[in-house]
Amino acid sequence: MAKSSKKFRVTKRDPENNWVPDSEQKYAAIDIGSNGVRLLLSKVLITGEHCVFAKESLVRMPIRLGEDVFKDQAISPHKEEQLVSTLIAFSHLLKAYEPRDYRACATSAMREAQNGARIASRIRQESQLNLEIIDGGEEAEMIFASHIAETLHPDRAYLYIDVGGGSTEFTFFARSEKLISRSFPIGSVRLLNGQVSQAVWDDMQAWILEHCPADIQLSAIGSGGNMNKILRLSNSKNDMPVSYTELNEIDAMLNSYTIEERIRVLHLRPDRADVIVHASKIFKSIMQWGEIEEIFVPQFGLADGLVHFMHDAYVKNS
Repeated sequence: MAKSSKKFRVTKRDPENNWVPDSEQKYAAIDIGSNGVRLLLSKVLITGEHCVFAKESLVRMPIRLGEDVFKDQAISPHKEEQLVSTLIAFSHLLKAYEPRDYRACATSAMREAQNGARIASRIRQESQLNLEIIDGGEEAEMIFASHIAETLHPDRAYLYIDVGGGSTEFTFFARSEKLISRSFPIGSVRLLNGQVSQAVWDDMQAWILEHCPADIQLSAIGSGGNMNKILRLSNSKNDMPVSYTELNEIDAMLNSYTIEERIRVLHLRPDRADVIVHASKIFKSIMQWGEIEEIFVPQFGLADGLVHFMHDAYVKNS
């Protein structure tokens, strides 16, 4: 994969020979997903027209909102209290971090919950956070803000795949341009609870077959916590992709273990150990349908995209 053109020039060094940027900006992003709630604190180091995005801290709370929503179409009172308490705590961390800007976005579980709008209003009131419930298209746009296109080889096509607990987001790139995006209600938590029909699988397969060209080499770019863990279980290092063959082997290995064994042997969190096999199935199916031989895993997601989006707006308006 071609490297990004945004390279950092070392223009200053401190007495210990460490690089010193001309300036820096701090941002925060909150991602309320179907399997967990995340707060990303990120610093952007700037020298001239070049910048580096550095994660300073990532806080994750395993509140599985999708467990309620995809079964009962509503967030339970218990999970509502957990979510509100978490967002109040995050608001205190934001005050201490003092970012230039922040974004707080909720995805499929909150937007499908019948009480999602009410809970979002309560969160705004009690935490003073401006929480947004975004649709699948907006989610794909925020992820695209991570400057994925800058890392792509100009003569190849890529299918960006973000697998969450409640949905799978696609963005198709060819010749470094975004051509089309689509969201499907297939996610690891939905599959865990048996809430994905064959018709939805067929719809996603038809979309892949329609938009994956047969006359150009196609690679995948994968994101989401489960894909990041699959990468760590693989032999791929130094920005090398995971092959379809290796993904199959990892999928077989994961399915050979019980949930308890995935926790004990593979050191997975309990809320990762039960859904990772379902996420692996999604990635494997997509690569099979699209005849994709490799998947790159840059290890970024919605929260990273939100940070890039905010910094792009700052640069544009400054």
